[in-house]
Amino acid sequence: MFTVASLWIPFTIVAALGQVARNAMQRSLTGPLGTWGATNIRFLFGFPFSVIFFAVVVVVSGDTVPWPPAAFWPWLLVGALSQIVATGLMLLAMNERSFVVTTAYLKTEAIQTAIFGFVFLGDHLTWLKVLAIVIATVGVVLTALRPGGEKGFAELRPTIIGLVAAACFALSAVGFRGAVIAVPGVSFVTAASYTLVFGLFVQTLVLTIYLLARAPGVLKAILGLWRPSMLAGFMGAFASQFWFLAFALTAAANVRTLALVEVLFAQAVSYYSFKQPVSAREGLGILLIVAGVALLVAV
Repeated sequence: MFTVASLWIPFTIVAALGQVARNAMQRSLTGPLGTWGATNIRFLFGFPFSVIFFAVVVVVSGDTVPWPPAAFWPWLLVGALSQIVATGLMLLAMNERSFVVTTAYLKTEAIQTAIFGFVFLGDHLTWLKVLAIVIATVGVVLTALRPGGEKGFAELRPTIIGLVAAACFALSAVGFRGAVIAVPGVSFVTAASYTLVFGLFVQTLVLTIYLLARAPGVLKAILGLWRPSMLAGFMGAFASQFWFLAFALTAAANVRTLALVEVLFAQAVSYYSFKQPVSAREGLGILLIVAGVALLVAV
């Protein structure tokens, strides 16, 4: 029987499924739109859906929505801006390396989130949870690395890009959790939806201004591809809604560690959509990821 406090588990799994679908959609749009154009679709087309989600939540909950307190804005800006950089780097890495392996690089985010969450938010983790994060992270490293790959400089660039993207995603997770828990006097569902609306607004504003200044033709191209962009935007907002719900209930490190199940989902997408097989080494890494996630949920 799930309690409210344990709802972060199904919320995270749903979010991970939605994120894999969104990543695959964005990857297919990187060619015609470029890295930052494909990045912007998750914000530009996701923002209207976040407003709809928020309106439904407010009507159902009856919460009176407050103006954001001063403490809300620094956390929101850290989360929003870090995610812009992280998403762009993620798509860049996916153009240079296997979809599933890039996703594995990104999942080193879990242990970085644990560190950032402890330092900036004082999130407490038991030793068993720390062990679970370490086991799952070792699994990620095994999944990501290939024998002899470290010897070739051709592998260095996507590896660095993936790891830096993971650090930015970790900062983003901590920033958004900080923003969600700073919203006063409302239910956790309203606080999560509230933060999502402001977060996507800031991200849409920043990246659209950047594209207007640097690549106005990309915005025109985005509008020309509005059908696939709309679906990717919806999936982005849908996934983010559930990420934020999970952040409202538990430490960001717990959420991002359980999110390592995304590697399994990405493997399926990679195999069936992109025809990219998984090696025995990657398979062993995935087993460790499953073991770490199982321990995290059990404790």
